[in-house]
Amino acid sequence: MLTLTIIQILQVLLDVTWWVIVIQFVLSLLIAFNVINMQSNFVRTLAYGFDRLTEPLYRPIRRILPNLGGLDLSPALVLLAIAILRIILNNIAASIVLGGA
Repeated sequence: MLTLTIIQILQVLLDVTWWVIVIQFVLSLLIAFNVINMQSNFVRTLAYGFDRLTEPLYRPIRRILPNLGGLDLSPALVLLAIAILRIILNNIAASIVLGGA
């Protein structure tokens, strides 16, 4: 039972991470297209906070990926990794529930 609890906690953390990345991506698009203004303290603080949360996830990927100019594929790759980790955790949980482990 402890293993299932740990898997469920990891799944929640992956879900939160997924949402943080999606919100940061949408916020960066809104800023890039001047839909919202970085002159606002709230927007600037929010953007800075999300950048600080996601940068440790993106940094290793950015070191490996070639420079594509203004196109940053690191958020997409992190979301792909999260999806793969979800599949792995779900399979582990299913094997535990079915008595395989």
